[in-house]
Amino acid sequence: MKNAVVTGGGSGIGAAIVERLRSEGYHVAIIDLNPPADDPLAKAADVTSPDQIAAAFAAIREQLGPITILVNAAGLDGFSKFSDIDFDTWRKVIDVNLNGVYHTVQAVLPDMREAGWGRIVNISSSSAHSGQPYMAHYVAAKSAVNGLTKALALELGPKGITVNAVPPGFIDTPMLRNAENHKNLGGTVEDHIKRTPVRRVGRPQDIAAACAFLISEDAGYITGQILGVNGGRNT
Repeated sequence: MKNAVVTGGGSGIGAAIVERLRSEGYHVAIIDLNPPADDPLAKAADVTSPDQIAAAFAAIREQLGPITILVNAAGLDGFSKFSDIDFDTWRKVIDVNLNGVYHTVQAVLPDMREAGWGRIVNISSSSAHSGQPYMAHYVAAKSAVNGLTKALALELGPKGITVNAVPPGFIDTPMLRNAENHKNLGGTVEDHIKRTPVRRVGRPQDIAAACAFLISEDAGYITGQILGVNGGRNT
C-alpha cells in the first residue's frame, strides 16, 4: 500500500483528488489550512511554513508510515492590476504557490529516496501557458512550478521518482466562483464555456483523474510533463 499526501485537500480540486485516490485504495492524508474536522488523516498546516510542514509530515508518518506520493494542490489566487500589487501581496502569492511546493517536496524526498520509488504531481495553471491579465503574481508562481517540475524530473528520475504537473483550465471550484465576482475575470463562466472546444466548464474530478493516472504504475515512463486538462483551450 502506497501512502499519499495531498496539500490543499480540504476543498475544490484537492478534495476531488483525495476522494479519487482513496477510491483506488491509496491511504491519503490531507494537509490544509482548514482541513476537514472529521478526517483522522487531515492535518492543519500552512504550506509556507517549513516547521508546520515538517510537523504535519511527521504526524502523518506516525499514522501511515513512509510517504511516496505527493500531490501539491494548495494554492492562492489574486486579482489586481500589476501596478496595484504591493510587494507583501506579491510575496504571499509566490510563497503559497511556489515556495509551498518547495517545502513539501523537501519534506517527502527522504521517504521516496529510501523506497526507490515516488510520484510527485504539481497542480499548476493553464494561465502559465496563456497568461492572464490582473494575475501577474499568480501566473509568475505557476509558471515557476512548471519549470521546477521539469528540473526535478531530470534530477529525480534516476532515483525512481517521477515529477509531473497538471495545469487545470477553467474548473468549477469555489475559487472560480469567487473569481467570477471580479470583473477582471474576462467574462462570465458561460462566456468561457463558449470559448472552450468541449463546451463545458471543467470539473475537479477531471483533474483528479489525470492525477490518478500520473501516480499509477502505468505512468512510470512519464516524467517532466505538463499535462493540460483544459477542454482544448490551451493545446
